[in-house]
Amino acid sequence: MFAELLRRHKDHLWQTALRTSYSREDAADCLQDALLSAHRTAETFRSEAEVRSWLHAIVVNACLDRIRRNKTRRAISITPDTMPEAVEPRDAYADYELSVIVSEALFTLPDDQRLALVMTEMEGRSVAEAAAALGVAEGTIKSRCSRARVRLQERLEFFRDPGNRI
Repeated sequence: MFAELLRRHKDHLWQTALRTSYSREDAADCLQDALLSAHRTAETFRSEAEVRSWLHAIVVNACLDRIRRNKTRRAISITPDTMPEAVEPRDAYADYELSVIVSEALFTLPDDQRLALVMTEMEGRSVAEAAAALGVAEGTIKSRCSRARVRLQERLEFFRDPGNRI
């Protein structure tokens, strides 16, 4: 009996789910949820109501429930087109090599610039904290960090060339 109702109304219910949902995937999930709900609560159907309007209301409510749920936790559809490129895991040697390169580049900086950069960028201190620790003005810390970043970028580009490494 329930299978016969679905056969008669499936096209209308599918179109209702599509119009009420944001994606085809959500519509399919909502329709499935609605049909399960309709099957579970079939004994509560009032015979004076139309079956089509009863099923329609269940589908719309399932779609609205999913929309409300998706507002609190965003779901994305994963298809081959939307899949991010696989990231190759870095090995321990590559991590070590990178730390050696950064250390080498850091030690090519003047001491005052290196200290300002390490305190603010690596230790996470604020400019004010670094200025107080080094006994200089905050503007001095900002300018030292700025000059250090420029020099560090130049040095890292130099070290990027395999012929310039140890």
